[in-house]
Amino acid sequence: MKKKTIEEVQNLHTQTVGELKRKYAEVFGEETRSNNKDYLRKKIAWRLQSLDEGGLSERARKRAEELANDSDIRMRAPKTKTVKPGTKMGEPVSFLSKSKSKELLPGMTLKRVYKNQTLLVTVTEKGLLFNGKTYRSLSAIAKEVTGSLWNGRLFFGLTKHSREKNGKKAI
Repeated sequence: MKKKTIEEVQNLHTQTVGELKRKYAEVFGEETRSNNKDYLRKKIAWRLQSLDEGGLSERARKRAEELANDSDIRMRAPKTKTVKPGTKMGEPVSFLSKSKSKELLPGMTLKRVYKNQTLLVTVTEKGLLFNGKTYRSLSAIAKEVTGSLWNGRLFFGLTKHSREKNGKKAI
């Protein structure tokens, strides 16, 4: 390995996250969403060494292509979770988790009595309407009401607690 590359790799340990992100963009030609120093250092060091020494051999490159052809793996989840224009009433709303049973469909109303107060949540195409405000999840509404973290589907009775599913009563 060239002396210049060795020095560049050693200098990575003194750089801030911002500097590492800029260096990453420089050597890879694209930005990174990571803020993990160790990850950025390792990736940049690997790339610098790869550029210095010529990267993978032709045999290794062919084997990697063979493996890639056999895989149908999605590396990242889709960024946006919005309802597509033209979604009809009765179709599942995409921003909510899709459960095999009890899907939340636009137009549905959920009712829950909590501390002598009746809570009504209406499912719309834009989200969940509760007390004139739109929320993205049932958990957010449950937190608003109780002040503590709750599984929204459990709070509104859409799913049972794991202890109840096994025939035992929850404590």
